Amino acid sequence: MTAERWTRAVREQLGLGRLLPLGGPRDGVWIAEAAAETALRRAVRMVGGVRLGALRIALADPSGAYEPAVPPPPSGLPPGPLRVTADCAATASEPLPAAASRLREALAAAAQGVGLAVTEVDLRVTALLEGEPEGADEAGGGLGERERGPEPPSATAPDRPAREGDELRVGVAALAVPGVTGLTSALGRSVRIEERQLTDLALPRRHVRVELAVSADHRALDVARRVREAVTTALPDHPTVTVLVTALR
Repeated sequence: MTAERWTRAVREQLGLGRLLPLGGPRDGVWIAEAAAETALRRAVRMVGGVRLGALRIALADPSGAYEPAVPPPPSGLPPGPLRVTADCAATASEPLPAAASRLREALAAAAQGVGLAVTEVDLRVTALLEGEPEGADEAGGGLGERERGPEPPSATAPDRPAREGDELRVGVAALAVPGVTGLTSALGRSVRIEERQLTDLALPRRHVRVELAVSADHRALDVARRVREAVTTALPDHPTVTVLVTALR
């Protein structure tokens, strides 16, 4: 099994889903699809007359993706416009296009609130509801157990106490940024420092990948940008930095 296939298998087992780009090609930030989906479901749970079903986030046009400014996390998608595809059920109390339009607008606003560059929201109405959806809850918007989106991955538990030296400095700098709720270790280590040959002509340069959780009350992209700045300035050689957000709490 290749390293990429192994990484993909690990992500699927942990329930992370794809590693989606946040922001643009120069932002150097990625987010687990499961975390992004949880945020979108939470944001639209109060949209009346509709019930959200299966939801998927992917590149709108893989051929139009950009080259990232820093190395992505293992098998992370390249930066580019994203598409949200979702199934939904709606009541007959209003025309279906009107209900779908409200849900589409809510999903687009929620994506913007996280920092996802969503340019398309495709909805498919799969059922008609006899009345208003009942039992809406924070995570699933009233979905039944089989329809509900994935829970935040258990592998986003806080990483064990930080190591020594530069990894410790990186962890301290990241945790000091407002909105960071903890370091996580879904891909093995919360802080990974290695040397990278970014171009054929450049000298090797250290690169840092930081994995963390962000408060649901903060915009994930803005927090991650500040983490990149804090980590870059925390080390004397000012390495390049990639941030992976694995949970929104």
